[in-house]
Amino acid sequence: MSVRQSLLAILDQGPCYGYQLRAEFDRRTGSTWPLNVGQIYNTLDRLERDGLVIKGETDDQGHVYWAITDAGSAEVRAWLASPVERSSGTRDELAIKLAVAATLPGVDVAEVIQTQRAASLAQLQELNRAKCAGSDPDGPEELAWSLVVDSMIFAAEAEVRWLDHTEQRLALHPEHSMALALSTEKPKRGRPARAEAGR
Repeated sequence: MSVRQSLLAILDQGPCYGYQLRAEFDRRTGSTWPLNVGQIYNTLDRLERDGLVIKGETDDQGHVYWAITDAGSAEVRAWLASPVERSSGTRDELAIKLAVAATLPGVDVAEVIQTQRAASLAQLQELNRAKCAGSDPDGPEELAWSLVVDSMIFAAEAEVRWLDHTEQRLALHPEHSMALALSTEKPKRGRPARAEAGR
C-alpha cells in the first residue's frame, strides 16, 4: 500500500501537521493500517525532497503544517486514475510456506493446511463480527472503514477457498512423489537467469 500517495491525497484537502495526518489516515482507513508518526515524518521529508510538499506555517503549539504543491496534486490525480499494479511474482508467506512444505519429506502438509484454515476462519469470523458491530453505515468514516473491512473479508474468504483447492490438489499426489531431495548440481554464482516468457 502506498503511504506516500495516501498522505499526499489527504494533503490535497488542505495543510496538515504530522499527528493530524496520522489521525486523518486512520479516519479514512478505520485504523486497519497503523502508521507511526516517525514513518509519516520520514515520508513527508521524502515528499519535500521530491518537490511534492512544502513546509508551511508553525502554529502556537509548535505544529509544522505541510502543504501540497501543484506537482503533488498532479501525482494524486495520477495515482487515483491508475490501477494498482500487482506484481507478477508472489511474496505471500502462506503460498511460499505451503509450496516448500509440500516438497519436504516427512511434513504433514494436510495438517499445515488445517492449522491455517482454522486460523483463517477465525479471522474471517472476527472480521464479520467487527463489520456487524459498526455504527451509522451511511457516515463517511464508517463507509471508509467498511470498504477496508470488506476487502479483508473477501481476502480471507479467498484464502480459505485456496486452502481447500490446495488440499484437494495435494491429495492427488502420494506424499513421497512430492518430496524433493537437495540438488547435487552446483548452482552458478550470480543471479539465476530469468525464465523466458511463455515457458
